[in-house]
Amino acid sequence: MNRSALFAAATAVATTTALGLTSATTASGTPSASPAPSPAAAVAQAKEAIGHNLTALRATTADAFVVKDVIVDSDGSSHVRMDRTIGGLPVLGGDVVVHQTKDGAFKGASLTLGGPANVARTPKLSSAAALAKGVAKGLKAEGRPSLVIEARKGAPRLAYQVTSGGTQADGTPSRVTTTVDALTGATLVREQHIQTASGDGKSLYSGTVPLETSTASGGYTLTDATRGGGYTADANNKTDSILCQLFGFGCPVPTRFTDADNHWGNGTNSDRASAAVDAHYGAATTYDYYKFVHGRNGIFGDGKGVPSRVHYGNNYVNAFWDGKQMTYGDGDNVVAGPLVSIDVAGHEMSHGVTEHTANLTYSGESGGLNEATSDIFGTMVEFYSNNSSDPGDYYIGEEIMKDRPALRFMDKPSKDGSSVDCWYSGVGNLDVHYSSGIANHFFYLLSEGTGAKTIGGLPHNSSACNGSTLQGIGKDKAAKIWYRALSTYMTSGTTYAQARTATLNAATDAYGANSPERAAVAAAWSAVSVN
Repeated sequence: MNRSALFAAATAVATTTALGLTSATTASGTPSASPAPSPAAAVAQAKEAIGHNLTALRATTADAFVVKDVIVDSDGSSHVRMDRTIGGLPVLGGDVVVHQTKDGAFKGASLTLGGPANVARTPKLSSAAALAKGVAKGLKAEGRPSLVIEARKGAPRLAYQVTSGGTQADGTPSRVTTTVDALTGATLVREQHIQTASGDGKSLYSGTVPLETSTASGGYTLTDATRGGGYTADANNKTDSILCQLFGFGCPVPTRFTDADNHWGNGTNSDRASAAVDAHYGAATTYDYYKFVHGRNGIFGDGKGVPSRVHYGNNYVNAFWDGKQMTYGDGDNVVAGPLVSIDVAGHEMSHGVTEHTANLTYSGESGGLNEATSDIFGTMVEFYSNNSSDPGDYYIGEEIMKDRPALRFMDKPSKDGSSVDCWYSGVGNLDVHYSSGIANHFFYLLSEGTGAKTIGGLPHNSSACNGSTLQGIGKDKAAKIWYRALSTYMTSGTTYAQARTATLNAATDAYGANSPERAAVAAAWSAVSVN
């Protein structure tokens, strides 16, 4: 369960770019006029290409690949995303995207693995010892440790993956995976899978909005059959027990909202359906944004909707995505009100999109990119809603916060007192909500450029870390580039330097290698010290 919270067959000669994209020069000549391959054909071509391009994929004959996703472009080019195993063990950080021409010729691969990961697979550390070392403080073990190959940080090593579950200090459920070196017992990578979006807010934020509902006995329910059956329910101020979080046993069953006349809520907290209106509207708007702007059919890409729970816990100041549903707290009315604003909904549900595309590891620089992706698309969902009660801007959580203007600021991330504006070598050691500032700053500069301006009625003022003056290309082009990079070029361990390459590749795909848009991407990354 992945939880994200708002708060804290031509012959190919392969070469590798500096930032992780391997490219290939084919020996074939004239392009073929064959039709674009089907996804199944693209997968078959990619599997065949693997054996001829082991070096480019940092692989040996021991490596096996499992297809996770496939994208076929309008020109017939294909991009097949795969996870890697060796000797039956998952290789964490070994995921790869194989890029192919229309005719199936290997063009290159996106990956972060630096070399082959075919390490010796006999542990010296016992499973029990790994469990003792790997259980996160204050949590309980979930299942038994499993052997993996850890390749997300440093040289690949045989490791045990230990999963812990429980509850964080603020009441947010917690699910942590920790890899422990199977030879030395050293802790390698620890990742929180409850990715939250701490927010503060008022009661209802978007005014009167249209809702898709379904008929039921006695009236209607907040079930959206037009968007894959997603629904919104009342958690009744209950929380998930440890047994629920670890094993799925004894989970509280939320109550479906019903209404006799299909007119929901009253715009205040006196009616429990008011928060549900915001959550239901946010889920629908996020679904539509991805479908009509990026061609993605639902969060999981399968057309299915997702459930939303409101009124979780008491005075719970957070919201989270757990891999299958959205959950919103009511806030404490001091730091925040109900955390159901449109940008928070877009933020949290976008963690699901990331999970089912690049699957950016939620720690280190990739974790900052994961959080920034949710801020970027949460912001874009807010703009997409075109709602006069909550106009689009580059502030995160401005509607829900009570003790400050917003939770985060994309024009100048450091305004929140913790986030960083510019990249430096130790940024991967920061909390992911703060290291996300670099990508948020990049996206703002790419969209809007430098200088002072008013957006959505709020003041924005951004400057470049290198002192340059930039003109933005517009948020829609910037978001198109970021989504293409996320879905096609980024992998689980992508760093900021590799994100630069991924977005440059995406800009080339969308606008051309010599386009002003690609040049703007390069300039915006340089402006946040990512060169």
